[in-house]
Amino acid sequence: MDFYKRARIVCLAIPYGKAATYGQIALLCGKPKNARQVGYALNRGRLGEGIPAHRVVNARGILSGAAAFETEDMQRSLMEAEGIQVEWTAAGWQVDLKRSGWKNTMEEALGFLEIFEVQGI
Repeated sequence: MDFYKRARIVCLAIPYGKAATYGQIALLCGKPKNARQVGYALNRGRLGEGIPAHRVVNARGILSGAAAFETEDMQRSLMEAEGIQVEWTAAGWQVDLKRSGWKNTMEEALGFLEIFEVQGI
């Protein structure tokens, strides 16, 4: 299995105006315990060009990857430009995942599995 190829496919599917979590992406890739690997891949550019990395937050909705962007407020700015509300909390900038989180369906998850099988990843 090529985890990075799978993660690229899943990340490219995150809908405009929605946020996904590192763990959610790992789960959809078939590796539910690999949330940190998703973060590493995004931070190091292992998923290639055009990935909407700004839409990925930690399990509590905190913009924990903001330091990986050109400026510290870029992730927040990109999210707000898509209509995702980001609020300052004691833990940092946060997205309300109940309101703005990507609620992927079982059909989407099965669709990813099918893509992975067809591509041999």
